[in-house]
Amino acid sequence: MEHTTQTPEVYDFRQYDRIWQRVAPNLEPYPGMAASPARQAASARSEAGTSAAPGVSGLPAAPETPAVPIPANSPSSAVRQEGLLPGAERNPCCMGTEAAEMLDVISGYIEAALSDRRYLLVLSRQAPSWARKPLRDMAADLQNQARRLMAAHYLITGQCYRPSVSAERIYAGRWCPALRERYHAAACSGLNFARSAEDSLDPCLAKLFDEMSRESYRHAEELMELLQRSLQST
Repeated sequence: MEHTTQTPEVYDFRQYDRIWQRVAPNLEPYPGMAASPARQAASARSEAGTSAAPGVSGLPAAPETPAVPIPANSPSSAVRQEGLLPGAERNPCCMGTEAAEMLDVISGYIEAALSDRRYLLVLSRQAPSWARKPLRDMAADLQNQARRLMAAHYLITGQCYRPSVSAERIYAGRWCPALRERYHAAACSGLNFARSAEDSLDPCLAKLFDEMSRESYRHAEELMELLQRSLQST
């Protein structure tokens, strides 16, 4: 009796690779087998056999199934488009890497604004009645400055800034010399904010510094008006 030895049929991985690529193009269909010598040899034999005949074992090759488009409102489409959203960028155009280079400057401005606010509140309690409201309004502006700067710090780092708490007792001194000191402090703040706006390469941070520069110069003008009125009454 004659024994016939049949050659084992070559398993065509490529057909399933094509189907897998249409279903999930970003996933590996056979984990751990990408570099398998057995699979590479089988794929090579299958490629040689299919180049000579249209199908395997005399059968015609299976037609490729056309890819089905994914609707725009499907969950898969939402996942793929998530990385394209502006908020998902690792280095956004505003309050990103360029702004991070000025974190120490921002921290210094926060502490300075809160310190000047405390000084103005102390000064308002011993000021003439007509000067108390302008001083309290300036103190409120400085508190708002500190809050906006802390918001910028959070946008850059994702971490809340904790300002230092000063227990130092503030002594305002005589009225006119105190106004003179506060005028110079406000004017210098305006100049420093303007310089920081010029130095910053981040457009949003530069805009914030520019707005605070104008506000500080406005405070300096108001303090000068308070000083003028005080000198006229003496």
